[in-house]
Amino acid sequence: MGWVISQLKQPNQKVPPTTGLHPQECMERTWPLLGHVLEVKNRKGLFSHLSSSSQFDPLTIESKKAATVVLMLNSPEEEILAKACEAIYRFALKGEENKATLLELGAVEPLTKLLTHEDKTVRRNATMISGVLASNNDVKKLLRELDVMNSVIAQLAPEEEAVVHEFASLCLASLSAEHTSKAHICAQGGLEPLLRLLGSPDPDVKKNCIECICNLAQDFQCRATLQELNAIPPILDLLKSEYPVIQLLALKTLGVVTNDKESRAMLRENQGLDHLIKILETKELNDLHTEALSVMANCLEDADTVTFIQQTSGLRKLLAFAENSTSPDIQRNAAKAITKAAYDAENRKLFHEQEVEKCLVALLGSENDGTKIAASQAISAMCENSGSKDFFNNQGIPQLIQLLKSDNEEVREAAALTLANLTTCNPANAKATAEADGIGPLISTLSSKRDGAVANAATVLTNLATQEPLRGSVQSHDLLRAIIGPLRSANAVVQSRAALAVASTACDAGARAELRAAGGLEPLVDLLRSKDDRVRRHASWAVAVCASDELVAVELCRLGALDILEEINLSVSRKNKYSEIAYNKLLNNNLSLKYSQTGYLSSSNIITDGFYDYGRINPGTKLLPLKELSLQEPSDLRAVLLINSKSSEVKGRGKKEDEKLKEEEEVMLVPKVIGEGSPEKEWYPPSDPIFSFYVYEVTKTILPVTNIREQIVTLAKYVAEKMGGPIARDKLYEFSWELHISELKFQLKSNVVPIGLIRKGIFYHRALLFKALADRIGIGCSLARGEYGRAWNEVKLMDGSRKGMIGCLPPPEVFIVDLMFHPGELMKVKSREAELYRFL
Repeated sequence: MGWVISQLKQPNQKVPPTTGLHPQECMERTWPLLGHVLEVKNRKGLFSHLSSSSQFDPLTIESKKAATVVLMLNSPEEEILAKACEAIYRFALKGEENKATLLELGAVEPLTKLLTHEDKTVRRNATMISGVLASNNDVKKLLRELDVMNSVIAQLAPEEEAVVHEFASLCLASLSAEHTSKAHICAQGGLEPLLRLLGSPDPDVKKNCIECICNLAQDFQCRATLQELNAIPPILDLLKSEYPVIQLLALKTLGVVTNDKESRAMLRENQGLDHLIKILETKELNDLHTEALSVMANCLEDADTVTFIQQTSGLRKLLAFAENSTSPDIQRNAAKAITKAAYDAENRKLFHEQEVEKCLVALLGSENDGTKIAASQAISAMCENSGSKDFFNNQGIPQLIQLLKSDNEEVREAAALTLANLTTCNPANAKATAEADGIGPLISTLSSKRDGAVANAATVLTNLATQEPLRGSVQSHDLLRAIIGPLRSANAVVQSRAALAVASTACDAGARAELRAAGGLEPLVDLLRSKDDRVRRHASWAVAVCASDELVAVELCRLGALDILEEINLSVSRKNKYSEIAYNKLLNNNLSLKYSQTGYLSSSNIITDGFYDYGRINPGTKLLPLKELSLQEPSDLRAVLLINSKSSEVKGRGKKEDEKLKEEEEVMLVPKVIGEGSPEKEWYPPSDPIFSFYVYEVTKTILPVTNIREQIVTLAKYVAEKMGGPIARDKLYEFSWELHISELKFQLKSNVVPIGLIRKGIFYHRALLFKALADRIGIGCSLARGEYGRAWNEVKLMDGSRKGMIGCLPPPEVFIVDLMFHPGELMKVKSREAELYRFL
């Protein structure tokens, strides 16, 4: 381009250096020198032909440097400013590199000052440059810092020329793309003149203004202001424009503002729906159909809109348009419109009446993945309608299962979500999914890279597994092996759904054994530590299901599940009903710990070999294992009572009692000998041949008795006899059982004392022996611990007086068995005698 002004230089006159200086400093050095050169040359007669008046004659100069012209932006002369701006405008139009050059030369700041210049031409040219330069991101940032918004908005005044409106709106359109500028333009009152200029005869002005409004509408506060300014009518008018770009921007703007219910109502009141339907019906406007459908999707969220377009046959047209269109974008947006509308119950009902399901199933067969995803999501939304859910039982489920086999992960995720909604609380759809060979693809989806796909596939499999006839099919596809990966996921939703799948599938011993063999218990126990409530709840549920088997329960305890659940249940905020159930089920497989913690064993808690009574422990206290307790040296701590009939044959029947006792005491030392010097050998708990003999005797003599009451009384007397016989209540303090127990601990060199060795026992010794023997011969009784060494057994008996009577029988009565004072006496619970037995 040609530049105004050339450089003048006097011979032998050194020009002050300007390289690297700010343009303002450059100007301060250059202008005095330029005046000095002109004066010297005039004295030499070079300009003798000019007028000698005091007025400075016009000077025409040519410049090839942008920096020189930038300097002229500080000139006080309007003509120079106007021409400099004009030259810079032409330079800036040539490309982004020139815009960056002008920014570097410091042209932006003086230009912003010219936006408010008194001269109209200067102001116009400065506005034109600002509009062009504002598309550069660095310029945009500087304009924000210079706070030019008011100056630019002022150029939108009615009295300004159309070209000023064009470039001022262009500048605002560029600035409005930045979030911080949106609120600033709105706060400075920029929306009102922009809306007014939508009626400008200049299409460029319209285009820039609607683009700016579209950007501003992204801000919530700006949308509220647009509602106040009644922006819908002038935006709708732009749909009649002959320029597609203006129509498209208008639709984009409507697509944003109709996110608000109030704007949707305004659109409906101003016949906006008619405009949209006309656009959809006009084939020549197919480039606008996608955006028109986007606006329609927002409007369909209101039941009033759906009712309106149904009454005008618009809904049927919309569905036919979606089904028959060959454009994937149009089909996708039509499905999205249905999805948004289907969140409302009334809309779902209207859609069902219009058989929208057929359209959606047809869209599932599209070759475009985006359309498949949108159609799946629409079906998922329509599932809330029971009629639609039943429709998809016959059509839709097979297509969705095919989508699970897609190479597109998003398609698989959408299909899994839809199947999850279809099969939830719907056994018929769950059955249809299994019959359509959906289990295999669902299992494969568990290895998807998308967490949503995995979570939804796990939900579908859970829905299938809760149906007992389908559970076997799910198990046969190795779900419990495939679910281990999701159990180890870092996503809380996936973890939760995976744990739920385990809870619904591991309902039989074979499935639980498979889960244990596959290593699935460890990640399941890890989920108990989760900070997410749902994950902890579902993991607790799964643990409760798995703890039904003794071997699995033992493995869960080994992995720390019992300790974790105990910690959870001590927390008010973290515990849940499933954590309590799981904890109790694990305790039922660790009766030693249960009795130490709770002080109670029910009639269903059967004491087996290896049970030991350590005494009461506080919540949170760890119960040491029997092996560790057995290897400890004797101390003044309470003796640990052991129940064990294994590892020894019943010998010496018929021998004298003292000979038998000697044999038994020798046997007691065996565990210590086994452990000495051979740590690699397997450890065995102390054997108890005497208790084994007790079991033999009661099985032989008491089990054959047919009357349950007689069995209880006889067993009570048997236990009392083995533990020192009856004791008078007032002589209880004279019963020296402590010395006897201390002697046993010394003889055994351990705090663990087998129950059969005890010859002098009080409440808690006798109650434990009674429970252990009763469990062996099938007498149902509970064991409860009290304070100060008290313990008792409760049994339930029917009222014998009503024997043989027809009709409803009363519940059985609960009795406490006296093993101390009057062995065999049965005392009704809460009677005075029972209370005296239980408490001091």
